[in-house]
Amino acid sequence: MDTLETRELRYFVAVAEELHFGRAAERLGMAQPPLSRAIQQLERRIGVALLERNRRGVRLTGAGEVLLHEGRAALDATTAAARRARRAGGADSPGGPRNRLVLAVKAAASHELLQKLLDAYAAEPDAAEVEVLPCGMCEQEGMLRNGRADVALMHTPFNSLAGFDSEELMTEGQIAILPAGHPLAARKTLSLADVSDVPDLPLARWPRHGTYPPGPGPEVHNQTQLAQLIALGRTVAVFPDSARAWLWAEHTAVPLTDAPPVVTHIAWPAHSRSLALAGLIRTAAQL
Repeated sequence: MDTLETRELRYFVAVAEELHFGRAAERLGMAQPPLSRAIQQLERRIGVALLERNRRGVRLTGAGEVLLHEGRAALDATTAAARRARRAGGADSPGGPRNRLVLAVKAAASHELLQKLLDAYAAEPDAAEVEVLPCGMCEQEGMLRNGRADVALMHTPFNSLAGFDSEELMTEGQIAILPAGHPLAARKTLSLADVSDVPDLPLARWPRHGTYPPGPGPEVHNQTQLAQLIALGRTVAVFPDSARAWLWAEHTAVPLTDAPPVVTHIAWPAHSRSLALAGLIRTAAQL
């Protein structure tokens, strides 16, 4: 049997992520026995074991790892289809325009480029309304995959463009953002080594896919929090040069000589057939 139902995938993904039938059942709002039966039935239909069960708990088989990866993508795709259909019909914004695009952007990144894009596109005949959706570090990818966004500004090497179509818009260097009174702030340039191991100024840590990398620096949740921590002399951060647009008087930006360049792309789902999206991409490519 090669056909799976979305309900079966939701059940399996919950168990595979929790690795515990009780927690998965609670997450799904159902009792544990029918969930266990549903997974067993799924394994019989596919013809392979997806989970290994023993006294120590549950773990994924090789086949289970594959289905977890593919199942997440399939569930994202079905969710995206429903969200984009609702948006196209205006159901998600009663009384609002039906011709609307959602553009995901990392908060405070590429501000000047974003403003130029919005102004240029708004001047086009039959331009759709563009809703700008600010997000955190590396969240644009998920928003494109699950339909919360139709298009995104993404930045390599930080974002992955796998599975998307894209156009390159801008390349820039990187800067260290430091407290204005710190000795390193007086330097004309710095290297990554200069800012990676400063005892009194640890690097800020941003979440990647829901988890924070190890390190002594503070866990940062948003750009405003980061700006305040830098101003207080508690952390240093590395950003693309365009981040100068949001610096406070208490900050100093110093160019990094050996940081890889940051390339800003406009990215969208490869299967999109939206005429409004095509118009926005065409405008972006002409900037």
